[in-house]
Amino acid sequence: MKPGPLSRLWLAGLGVGLALTAARPARADDAANRRLVEHAMHELFVNRDLSAIDRYWGGHPYRQHNPHITDGTASLRQLVATLPGNFRYQPGLIVADHDIVMLHGSYTGFGPRPLVVVDIFRIAHGRIVEHWDVMQPEIPAARTASHRPMFAPGQ
Repeated sequence: MKPGPLSRLWLAGLGVGLALTAARPARADDAANRRLVEHAMHELFVNRDLSAIDRYWGGHPYRQHNPHITDGTASLRQLVATLPGNFRYQPGLIVADHDIVMLHGSYTGFGPRPLVVVDIFRIAHGRIVEHWDVMQPEIPAARTASHRPMFAPGQ
């Protein structure tokens, strides 16, 4: 049976897709990037160890997309050094894909209400070189439409 035009098109597309996949460089170690972010955030925001910045953050300069923090690590260092005594950080779900790691977490004591945050990091050469975040004040589960919490550790 001779393949029809759609079959030929599908086979041609499959061939191009396989060729592009084969030509793509090997992916970074997702597990290593995930561990790097987990350790970096724990040491910096739980232990408040400012030397973690020297071990885990890099880039020339480290690029920051949070509208309240400037590029470079000096602003990050100052932010952590001035956190109030009641500040608490709790990590949750973490996802790593190639050089991007996303971490869902909760920040309390940073403002009048707990914040639920997704921190997004870009990793290069074993260092955190770029950061984005999405923050939202936490709403108690009883007041959400689904009655589910916005953040549940260990989810």
